[in-house]
Amino acid sequence: MIIIGCLLLGWSGWSRAAEPVVLSVRAEPAGGVRATATILFPVEPAIIHRLLTDYAHWPELFDVRLRMAEVREEDGKAFTDIRIDHALLSGERRLLSETRTVPTGGLLTELKGGDFKQYRRFWKLIPVDGGAHTKAEFELLVEIDSNMPDWLLAVAMRRDLESHFRIIKEKALVQAQQELQSGRLVKP
Repeated sequence: MIIIGCLLLGWSGWSRAAEPVVLSVRAEPAGGVRATATILFPVEPAIIHRLLTDYAHWPELFDVRLRMAEVREEDGKAFTDIRIDHALLSGERRLLSETRTVPTGGLLTELKGGDFKQYRRFWKLIPVDGGAHTKAEFELLVEIDSNMPDWLLAVAMRRDLESHFRIIKEKALVQAQQELQSGRLVKP
């Protein structure tokens, strides 16, 4: 009876759990913009992990113009020199970062230099539905060395992240289909 009542009344907990992306973006009081998201991907975590660690192809995961000036992988870490050309910013911005897998199983990217005051991104990939799908927990803190107000960066970041998550999902589905057709399942 309780379940039927929840369905009839449209209990928000059920509908929110089924949403493919739950995204929150806000300006931080101390400076910068923080985004958190839970994303449901209809593929296994290994596919998402491969997309997120294919550093040379990162520009394909964004609608924003960016290019990889350098990608260097050593000792389980990836150093990237990314040049970002965003419509809201004058000129190209440089982001020097290091990405590594942390013991808890997530991917952590931290600022090493460039035109940012803060940059920290964390992905945690959780298998669901017996490992056939992925629940991704995402957190990003960004502060650009510019005069752009954080509230404006937050608006742009929301739009850019929604697009980013959509592109990852599309590319993951293509990879899953290719693996299914070739009869192989590859783990990271």
